[in-house]
Amino acid sequence: MQIPLGQFEQVIDEKILQRGLTYFKKGHVQELEEVSPNTYEAIVEGTENYTVRLTVENNVVTEYSCDCPYDLGPVCKHVAAVIFSLQEEELGLTKKATKSKKSVESGAKKSKSVATQIDELMDKASIEELKELIRTEAKNNSLFCNRVLSYLEHYNDNLSKEFYQKQLRALIRSVTDRYGLIDWNQARALGYAVDELLDSARKQIDHGNFEKAAAICFAVMEEMLEPLNTADDSNGDISGCIDGAINLLSDIATMCESKTVHKHIFNFCMDEFEKGRFDGWGWHTSLLSLAANLAETDADFDLVLALAEKKQKSYYYDEEVQMIKYGLLERKKGQDVADKFLEQNLDNPNFRRMAIEKALEQKNYAKAVRLAEDGVKTDMKDKPGLAKEWYDWLLKIAQAQKDTPKIIEYARYLLVDNFRNEQDYYQILKEHVKSEDWDAVINAIVHEIKAKRRWYDTGLVGSIYIREEKWDKLWEMVKENPTFSTIEQYESYLSKHYSDEMVDLYANQILDYLNHNMGRDHYQTACRYIRRMIKLGGKVKADKLIAQLRTLYAKRPALMQELDRV
Repeated sequence: MQIPLGQFEQVIDEKILQRGLTYFKKGHVQELEEVSPNTYEAIVEGTENYTVRLTVENNVVTEYSCDCPYDLGPVCKHVAAVIFSLQEEELGLTKKATKSKKSVESGAKKSKSVATQIDELMDKASIEELKELIRTEAKNNSLFCNRVLSYLEHYNDNLSKEFYQKQLRALIRSVTDRYGLIDWNQARALGYAVDELLDSARKQIDHGNFEKAAAICFAVMEEMLEPLNTADDSNGDISGCIDGAINLLSDIATMCESKTVHKHIFNFCMDEFEKGRFDGWGWHTSLLSLAANLAETDADFDLVLALAEKKQKSYYYDEEVQMIKYGLLERKKGQDVADKFLEQNLDNPNFRRMAIEKALEQKNYAKAVRLAEDGVKTDMKDKPGLAKEWYDWLLKIAQAQKDTPKIIEYARYLLVDNFRNEQDYYQILKEHVKSEDWDAVINAIVHEIKAKRRWYDTGLVGSIYIREEKWDKLWEMVKENPTFSTIEQYESYLSKHYSDEMVDLYANQILDYLNHNMGRDHYQTACRYIRRMIKLGGKVKADKLIAQLRTLYAKRPALMQELDRV
């Protein structure tokens, strides 16, 4: 069972949750630590000390284990207690500060983590015992068997792409269910196994065995594409393998001097590009780009360009192909010819950026301004976000020229109208506006932002008030838009001056929220903000609110249960 951290209270059994919360509050969760990326381990003190291990991916507990004897459900109270500990700050929970009696008793034996126990046992075991363990597990578990083959691949003398394809097909079969599908967990396991094979390719590169490394990458790219059509690859484990194979081929092309290996990679990329199997996935242009970098002869150059022209055109594809063509011209015809091609295709934003950067480097400010202004005119109607980038270039050009009026003009415009900040426009303005004019300028800016009434304006105005330390203005803004998210967003800035008022604001919002919403998830949300009231020092008001809610909604048992947990 997968457990979303943000909704774990809806997934785990009520009694287990309550017992886990009790364990957490009494301080029974000890030594919680991240023992490896995304994997956490803790000791939970109970009748005995038990080891809990959790794996968290994308804010979801994907794997969990506890060495307690509980077997009456999927989750025990010790796992629940550790989840509460992971969510301690988010839920606004507090726990007993002192360790339990058991953990401090003289002579009490401290439990060891599973990882520590394994390390100690492996140090004591003989090589033959470990070999026998691997043989036995490999015999009974085909996925483990193939992972061993992948992990130890660098000891294999076979150079054949077909050999690795056969190994990959066996891996894919081992994780495919009877309906031909691969679920999320199995996709993850497959990704790990193929990553180990790619690790072996990296080791081959380190030892100069480029041909064998390339063969592994070819096999991965050919065999891992099909599983994408039948797998839940929402975590990117399978697609990541194809990315890894392409990156390794690029490394081989850079590090290897063998013309034979270069030709093999070039031919593979051209064959796959022509077949079109990677079209629509985004990898086809990566193949074309890699082939272009390896093109040596006139025939190679012509083939890359001819195949590129065959593909169905799209805006983004054309941009990428133009970049590839620019690189080919630079290598084949020289910089002048390549730059002429660039100047003829300035509607490609990559080329416009390159042209502006080059003009700036040469201090040809007039040309740089002309290119940026033309970009604004070209893109403002259909691509306003891109037009803002050209405004940012105009600001950079003005900064290079130390043109204060232009700096103020562009920085002001971008502060008001650009929510993707390439630079700190507020700070740039503050450094260039005269101090005696600053208050009038910033007040006018805030007024202009508010008048636009865009979804992100509250956050923009709030950030200005924070930097100006105008806490009274920030508090007025929060009161005008008293949503839970807004109050919580600015709580840390306002709590010093308005803690009592914020407690009242939370209370009013909770009452209004529960008047319009029902269901356990909504009750949990309300209780989370009651905990925030307590954290702000409003325990008396929180208790009064809880009593009021118990009276108003006595017939909502789920709400009563959630209030009990506060």
